Amino acid sequence: MALKYKRVLLKLSGEALMGEKKSGLDESILESYAAQIKEIQDLGAQVGVVIGGGNIFRGLSGQKSGFDRVTGDYMGMLATVINGLALQTFISQAGGKARVLTAIEMLPVAERYTKTLTETLFSQGYVLIFTFGTGNPFFTTDTAAALRGVEIEANVILKGTRVDGVYTADPEKDPRALRYPDITFEEAYNKGLKIMDLTAFTMCRENNLPILVFDMNKAGNLRKVLEGDGVGTLIHN
Repeated sequence: MALKYKRVLLKLSGEALMGEKKSGLDESILESYAAQIKEIQDLGAQVGVVIGGGNIFRGLSGQKSGFDRVTGDYMGMLATVINGLALQTFISQAGGKARVLTAIEMLPVAERYTKTLTETLFSQGYVLIFTFGTGNPFFTTDTAAALRGVEIEANVILKGTRVDGVYTADPEKDPRALRYPDITFEEAYNKGLKIMDLTAFTMCRENNLPILVFDMNKAGNLRKVLEGDGVGTLIHN
């Protein structure tokens, strides 16, 4: 089956990597994500990934513990590198090829991101894991995902969550909540739906980069998304 999306930017939360743990990494979650990513890569998709760092440290919550915002944000960005290296390891163990790129110089841990390097590595069949956010404090990994998605000319941002789309209300709290199969950026903004932070959301809207929110924890969903199988909620202009 032909893929609906050829090049994608997959956004994963750091918290998702905890699984049932209170912090850190759940190897079974990493194994599942790696297998799903390799599956779509084998189908011919080019995959970029941005992961948060909230399973290790969150800059905003760090302020409550006495860290200043800039230091806290740098600590959070370093956490994304740890998560990126972990995902790279599990993709390799699954038989795939992956490389971690960072927003700042961090040799020998990983190479620094450039658009030229990205195109070269995509052509060589690598999954690319973009870490250290945008390289600047005060920006979230949502914004990093939007920025990298626009830069690499992705067809869509795939926001992997633990729910199967965007709802009229929190489906975990309101059983009457209904899922939107698709919704425009303007409608989502007017309804106050929290899909990504406003900076990221605006960047996607202004660059006509759609966002698809789906349940990444259900095995096989990532493939269904790329095949246009009606999974999740599509936000578009």
